[in-house]
Amino acid sequence: MVELQRGAPTRPIEFGTPHGDVVSKIDAANVEVSGAVVARLDDVCEIAVDRHSLTEASRDWWPLAMMWATEGQVGGLAGVIARPADSEQVAAVLRICNDSHVPVTAAGGRSGVCGASVPVHGGVVLDITAMEGIVDVDTESMVLDVRAGTFGDVLEDTLGADHGVTVGHWPQSVNLSTVGGWLACRGAGQLSNRYGKIEDLVIGLDVVLADGTTLTTGGNGRASAGPDLNQLFVGSEGTLGIITGARLRVHPATGEPVNAAYGFETFHDANDACRRILQRGAAPAVLRVYDNIEADRSHGTGDRHVLLVRNVGDQAIVDAEMQVTEEECRSAEHLDPQLVENWWGHRNDVSGLEALTHKGFVVDTMELTAPWSAIDRVYEDVTAAIMALPNARVASAHQSHAYPEGACLYFTFASRPPAEERQRFYLDAWEAGTVASLKAGASLSHHHGVGMNRSRFMRSALGDGAMGVLNSVKSALDPHGILNPGKLGLDDPFGTPSFP
Repeated sequence: MVELQRGAPTRPIEFGTPHGDVVSKIDAANVEVSGAVVARLDDVCEIAVDRHSLTEASRDWWPLAMMWATEGQVGGLAGVIARPADSEQVAAVLRICNDSHVPVTAAGGRSGVCGASVPVHGGVVLDITAMEGIVDVDTESMVLDVRAGTFGDVLEDTLGADHGVTVGHWPQSVNLSTVGGWLACRGAGQLSNRYGKIEDLVIGLDVVLADGTTLTTGGNGRASAGPDLNQLFVGSEGTLGIITGARLRVHPATGEPVNAAYGFETFHDANDACRRILQRGAAPAVLRVYDNIEADRSHGTGDRHVLLVRNVGDQAIVDAEMQVTEEECRSAEHLDPQLVENWWGHRNDVSGLEALTHKGFVVDTMELTAPWSAIDRVYEDVTAAIMALPNARVASAHQSHAYPEGACLYFTFASRPPAEERQRFYLDAWEAGTVASLKAGASLSHHHGVGMNRSRFMRSALGDGAMGVLNSVKSALDPHGILNPGKLGLDDPFGTPSFP
């Protein structure tokens, strides 16, 4: 059973074999790390080469890889782990690897669910978790300076206790993930309606490029000095540079939360209420819509499609937003607000996936964004495409983050196929769901990122022109292609891995 490792990566599932017998699953060229390179790295920072450390550091919470783990496999197996303590050590590690053409895969809490921190071609896993802690909190400007390896729960506990503020970034993985991971994958917290996604919270970054060049981006809330370089690196998943520190907006941690819950006849009706609330200018911290399948499974609400509302902040603003919410939900059934507290109390529980995997289930989530005008079509087409697959048991959705122009639909699919067909069903479900969503006008991802799992869809999602630009940026910043190769659908100098 999963046991939380506070301030350190938490393993997703036990391997089905001893660590010494774990092998790579993905068919990809493996780049050996020579003894000379290992010795040079050892002169720079702490390293690890024991098999137990290597196998654990070579995986994340990707559900497909959790199935592999039960069979004694990881996606790719690192040759060495480097654990730098500061930006200077990161720069030194990258200079060594760049000179030797050794791939480097950055890893923090390793809580990603798309294989973004899997070292596809072996090489070096750059463990950033030693670079942790708060550098400064400017409570007059409400800006936090924090190191990238800081875990979310540790950060929020310290900010609240010592400074009375919050970043407001509360992903389900807050106990498992780091600030650097949030930024690298363009993450979202469950209060994003109030505080925004991580790209809305970032003011400046410390970044190390592939050749060891260090730079600082941003620094002010708004500026006009060329393109916003913060946004070049946010969401780049360690392929363009290594984020070692960040300046983030913080907010007063004040006010008691206010909850409300409503039942609607259709998924459309519940989402349309959210649209009207937001387009009137109100932004309750949480507007979370469950279709009737997920609502009944989690809350026992029968055939109702359920909207959960939770708001925090300045009381005058909260009161006004809750009034707008009540007005736009006046035709809905009023449900017990305790439903919100029940969700809030269990929202970070991730233990179920391990148990379901061991029982032979195939379960995953697929989150994407669509404009309000396409929400119904995306919901219907994606669930239908997945349910059309042999062995599909359920395909459902909730709306987890909403904005004036659209919202994030968070799909869940599940199956219990014969053991030999588990991987096939997983890949087919992702193929069917992604193709249907893109055709219906949705984005590829909202906050989980791309990693390995979605790499094969990047060109379809962005188009040839945009992928060409992205590859050009990659070539300019990382000419040898050492940074996290095999991800984001980018050109891979070590050879494109064969997707399982």
